[in-house]
Amino acid sequence: MKSFPLEPIEKAGLDELRALQLKRLQATLRHAWLHSPVYRAKFEAAGVHPDDCKSLADLAKFPFTTKRDLRDSYPFGMLAVSREQCVRLHASSGTTGKPTVVAYTKNDVDMWAGCVARSIRAAGARPGDLVHISYGYGLFTGGLGAHYGAEKLGLTVVPFGGGQTERQVQLITDFKPDIIMVTPSYMLAIADEFEKQGMSAADTSLRTGIFGAEPWTNDMRHAIEKRMGIAAVDIYGLSEVIGPGVASECVETKDGPTIWEDHFYPEIIDPETGELVADGDLGELVFTSLTKEALPIIRYRTRDLTRLLPGTARSMRRMEKITGRSDDMMIVRGVNVFPTQIEELILKRVELAPHYQCILTREGVLDCLCVAVETRPGLSPDSADAQTAARLLQHEIKAYVGTTAEIELRAEGGVERSQGKAKRVLDHRA
Repeated sequence: MKSFPLEPIEKAGLDELRALQLKRLQATLRHAWLHSPVYRAKFEAAGVHPDDCKSLADLAKFPFTTKRDLRDSYPFGMLAVSREQCVRLHASSGTTGKPTVVAYTKNDVDMWAGCVARSIRAAGARPGDLVHISYGYGLFTGGLGAHYGAEKLGLTVVPFGGGQTERQVQLITDFKPDIIMVTPSYMLAIADEFEKQGMSAADTSLRTGIFGAEPWTNDMRHAIEKRMGIAAVDIYGLSEVIGPGVASECVETKDGPTIWEDHFYPEIIDPETGELVADGDLGELVFTSLTKEALPIIRYRTRDLTRLLPGTARSMRRMEKITGRSDDMMIVRGVNVFPTQIEELILKRVELAPHYQCILTREGVLDCLCVAVETRPGLSPDSADAQTAARLLQHEIKAYVGTTAEIELRAEGGVERSQGKAKRVLDHRA
């Protein structure tokens, strides 16, 4: 069966791509200046004007945008069009403070759908494929973003959403989808349910899983691929920039998400100083939208830590899989710890299941880290093998991450299952 053809810009030379980016960047800066009072005030405070952007390097003169800017302008203060011109509103979960509200014109929705369609095609979609979408629908951008992209590509969509895991398994078995779009943690919950029902998760019709909305490691990729018998690819996005589809891996390389640079211009900065770092160096990812109308985003600090890499399957640059976020980083007795570091060590132990949480408490003035992790199905937490695995995990966390952790073994089902983004860190420090 033939695959979908690439768009010409995906194969364009770098000179052509950079010229397009500069043209679109200059238009975006002017649009924000003319139509968003918040951005005009930010530019004036920084002493810059859209006319100061003569090259892509000049973007560094402009101020950053942060989540606080969106919360302070809640709900519609950052719009660069009237609210009446918007056809869609989404919002973050608002776990701390006010949620961040993002808006879309009809052209924005069409552009977004095109980026997600490009991402699904990069994952190896073929004409006639059926896509099972388990991302949450509603204010979260995952479900509807995936849905519109799949429809734009001309695929058949099963808009299931999250939860009802038993029924998810039933419909995957009955409808025989080719592709599933879901968070990696919930994919594991679906795999658990297959096995609970006495079925092999690796024997489904699924060919590809497109996973996003939370950081996940290459070890997690290999575990999912082995368990499900599929190709697992990474899709990246965040609501403040557009939603899913800012970048996505190509199935033929699986070497980090390709950034769709004709719509989103990336930078990497030192998270402490805000200064640019070179391509290939680790730092915080910053995005500027190039084609958004309702809510252009200028130098948005994502808090995601990664590095920019040369293009491989496409001429556009790639980003390394997210290793963590500067705002979900745990500091335990002076040591910076990311949940993904602990996840990598858990996945190396066959006695343990990939369901875990990092629980932070405080004893006196000292921070304490407990890693609650399930043993594999059929293995008792009290067994000698499980206790040995816990001791080895504790040792490896100390040796490779640099902090002391208590290991709490739990039986199958002892760690709450995610039906969306996994909550990897529970911070009970006062």
